[in-house]
Parts: sequence; C-alpha cells; structure tokens
Amino acid sequence: MTVLLALFGGMALLLYGIQLTGDSLQRAAGGKLRTLLTGLARPRPLAVFSGAAVTALLQSSSATTVMLIGFVSAGLMTFRQTLGIILGADIGTTLTVQLIAFKITEFSPLLVGAGFTIVFLAKRRVVKDVGYALLGFGLMFLGLKLILDGAAPIRTNPLATQVIASVADSALLAVIVAAAFSALVHSSAATIGLALALAAEGLLPLRGAVAIVIGANVGTCATALMAAVGASAEAKRVAVAHIAFKVLGAALALPLIDPFTTFVAGTAADPARQIANAHTFFNIGISLAFLPFTPFAARTIEALVPQDEVGENPMKTRYLDERSLDQPSLALGQATREALRMADVVQGMLRDVVPALRADNPEIIEDVENRDDQADFLERQIKLFLARLGREARGPDLSQKEIGLISVIGNLENIGDIIDKNLMELARKRLYQGRRFSEPGWAEILDFHGLVSKNLERAIAAFAANDRALAQEVLDQRPLMRQREREMRELHINRLRSGLTESLETSEIHLDVLTNLKRISSHVSALVFPILEEV
Repeated sequence: MTVLLALFGGMALLLYGIQLTGDSLQRAAGGKLRTLLTGLARPRPLAVFSGAAVTALLQSSSATTVMLIGFVSAGLMTFRQTLGIILGADIGTTLTVQLIAFKITEFSPLLVGAGFTIVFLAKRRVVKDVGYALLGFGLMFLGLKLILDGAAPIRTNPLATQVIASVADSALLAVIVAAAFSALVHSSAATIGLALALAAEGLLPLRGAVAIVIGANVGTCATALMAAVGASAEAKRVAVAHIAFKVLGAALALPLIDPFTTFVAGTAADPARQIANAHTFFNIGISLAFLPFTPFAARTIEALVPQDEVGENPMKTRYLDERSLDQPSLALGQATREALRMADVVQGMLRDVVPALRADNPEIIEDVENRDDQADFLERQIKLFLARLGREARGPDLSQKEIGLISVIGNLENIGDIIDKNLMELARKRLYQGRRFSEPGWAEILDFHGLVSKNLERAIAAFAANDRALAQEVLDQRPLMRQREREMRELHINRLRSGLTESLETSEIHLDVLTNLKRISSHVSALVFPILEEV
C-alpha cells in the first residue's frame, strides 16, 4: 500500500508539474505562441522549428496539436500548413523527458522553494509566470523522486517483478500498455518518467523501456482525437495527421526494436539517459522520414476526411469553441475570426444601404434589418465567450487584446444599429412617401457613402492584419469626412434655395442620411484605436 501511495502521489505531482510549467510558460509567451505557429508555417523546415519551439514551451505535443486544431477550426491556418508543425511538435515534446533524465531530483525542494519565492515576491505578471514555471519544474522532479523512492521496494515483490518482466518481454504488449496509460493520463512524458524510475531500479530492461517509449508516443494521440470531435473537417484532418504520423512511426519502429535498442544503448551509459535518447531519436526519425512526404500525406488525408457539406446558419457561431477557453491565445484567435465574420455582415449591411435607399423594394430593407439581428447575436456570443476566459489564464498582452477586441465588436454593433434603426427607417420613409432624391443629391449621397464604405474596408483590413500603418490611414480620413459632409450640406441647402422640387421633398431624409453616415464614419475611426494603442 505504501508503494502504491508513493507511485500515485508521485505521478500526480509529475503530471501537475508538467501542466503548471506548460500553462505558466504559455501565459508568459502570450500571443507570441500563435504568431510563432501561424507565422512560420511555411516553408516546411521553419514549420518543424516552430512546432518544436512551441511544444518545448507547452511541455506537450498534444497541447500543440489541440492548438492547431483550434486554429484550423477558426480559419487562422489551413490543414496543409499544420503538417510540418505537427512533426516539429513531436521533437519538441522530447525536451521534457530529457530534463527528467537529469539527476537533479535531490534539488527538487530547492526548485520548489525558488519558484514559490518568485511567485510570492514578484509584482509583474510575466515574472510571476516564470516563477510558476520554475515551481512546476520543482514539482515535476519532486514527483519523480517520490516515484523513484516508491519503486525501490518493488524489487522485493516477486509478483510485481514478474508482471513487469512479462510486459517488458513482449514488445507489442509493452506498446499497448504504454499507449493505454498515456491516453489515460494525457501525457507521454509521465509514462516515460515512470519507465525511467523502473529502469533506474533495474526492474525494466532497455528493450522494454524502448517499447514503452513507442507506445507512449502513440497514446498521446487520444487527446488530439478528443479535441477534434465536433470540429470542422479541416480540424479533424489535423488530428488524423497527428495519429497517422505516430502510428505509422510505431509500425516502422517496432520490427526494428532490437537494432534500435542497441543503437540507443551506445549513446549513453546511464539507463535514464538511454531511454530519454530513445524518445528523442524516435521522434526525430519520424520527422525526417515523413517530412518529404507531407504533400502526399495531405492529399491522402483530405481524401479520407472529405470536406463538410453544411448550410450556413446565420444565428450560430462558426469559430468559437468552448474547449479552447483554457488556452487564451487560441480562444482569442477564434474570437477574432468570429469578429471578422461579424465585420463581413456589417460591411454587407452598409453596402446594401444604397439599393435600400434607391429601389422601391421593401424586401431589401427587411433583409438588411435581419442581418442586424445576426450582427447583434454574434456580438453577444463573442462577449460571452471572452467573459469566460479566466483572468488568471492570460497575460497582460492577451488582456489588452481582449479589451481591444471587445471595443471592435462594440463599434461594429453600433454601426449595424445605425444602419438598422436609422438608415433603414429613412429608406422605409422614402419608400412609403414615394419620394425621389434629386440627381445631384443622390450623386452626393453615393459619393459620401463610397468614402465611408472604403474607410470601413480599410479598418477591417487593418484589424485583420493588425496593420498599424493602415489603421493610421483610417484615422487620417477623419478631417476629409467632416469636410465632405459640410460641403454636401451646403450644396443641398443651395438646391433648396434654388427651389428644386425633389430636394425640397427629400430634404429631411437627405440630411439625416448624411448625419448617420457621418456617425458611422466616427465608429469606423474608433475601430482602429485598439490597434494603434497596442504597445
């Protein structure tokens, strides 16, 4: 019972340490993780590097794959761009095991104490996150120490040694057991850490440990598989690719397990280091073997997982996924993509102001009003989604992005409301009164509407690309907008003085249209403030 308790507690500390370290480093890195993954997806060698770097921070290839599934679901990446990153993630995950293999378990209390001290004394969030990461490393090694101490008495237990020996003697059985255990605990590093402890006590031969390494890599696919449930076809392809690379790699390595074991035995004298090296070489081998064939793999997986064929539901979010809330960078990426979808809706509403004001067709007015309901729905859902992001789960840079995103969707919603409640009401009034704008007056409305529409297009592009230069261009249009609106009012008043009948009949509507387009222009300018305010 004492041995079981030590193994249980040690495994819990090891798993929690890995999770705490990954979460803390992810918060410290903030949105840079998303930039690293999406910005270096091409060419393939850079994609491998970015996948390895991000996974080294997250301490889990499964976490990286889950992020990729979220990015693809949100339309921030394509499936083909993820293949090199997935192979790189397999390499990055070996860092944790290499760290575990170092003989620093005796210093684990020092790491825990140092991490706690930094967290307790630090004022800045980033420094606190580094302290939490150090605390996580300490807990990870403390858990390994408990496992090592708990594994020692197993030597004297004939039944336990016989069970371990029977599993180690059959490479296939060892692979299956390790895969099942890794799927259960969602961590290949924890499974290999347990193998390191057993090997250190002489209970597990190297051949059996190598089989466990192969099985642990296969078992991590379970997390990606669960993350893809209910996702888009593109996102499911990411999970399938992750599983395919691991399973095919295991299928290739298993028949060669004896020469592979001999090879890793020659890389170090310490059993723990040999096992860690086996994990590293296995994943590097997978990457080198499959990287040249990623285009073929992409075509094969696309054929196996066909594209979704679903109709568009305007009152349903497309990119928000509640499973991403524990990964702030991913969640904000999804919310940004949904905000861009909302921007498309509002841009379409503004575009259709012209036919609504000109044509004698009430259906156009009703269609624009219905789309405002969609914009309101999306704004509300994005806000609720962002509200569920825990404050502790995000760093200061992501908090600033969240505030900026709320400002963007708020201004988009205001633009939609102006179009719905004001401009469409004016269009309905003109239609029911049977009025017609004068040709010069209508040309002026078209001109001003075109200027506002063009600036909205710039603002949305600046938001999508986070382009400060383009955002400044939007702000630079404000004096022009005010000047043009004053000029058009004066021209309209001149037509009234000349007694132009059509201008007299539509004067109130004409001036109100100009006023509301000017109000929209103000909200367009406000759209880009968060971009220019970013540090």
